[in-house]
Amino acid sequence: MAYDEVLAARIRAHVAGEPVEEKKMFGGLAFLVGGHMAVAASGQGGLMVRVEPAETAVLLEEPGAAPFEMGGRGPMDGWLRVSADAVGEEDALDRWVERGLAYARSLPPK
Repeated sequence: MAYDEVLAARIRAHVAGEPVEEKKMFGGLAFLVGGHMAVAASGQGGLMVRVEPAETAVLLEEPGAAPFEMGGRGPMDGWLRVSADAVGEEDALDRWVERGLAYARSLPPK
């Protein structure tokens, strides 16, 4: 499945003015800060968001949030999937995008 281009455009609007690089990866369109993925329009629908690993369990309680698994390695702390329905409203999308940006900003540039 290709990523949702409308969702990608919505993310793009939320990151306007940020030093963000767009890159196709994981079957979607990722938005990177300092070389670190912050958020992506996932090729499987919805968002892929990178967050502080210690916050993973709490954030999984948010509506539409689910563990992210890469290559059958099981859930990975610090990586979440967020359903498209959970980011239908702009304020919800903004919260998730900002979480991803905040974590990416906290990492040393690659």
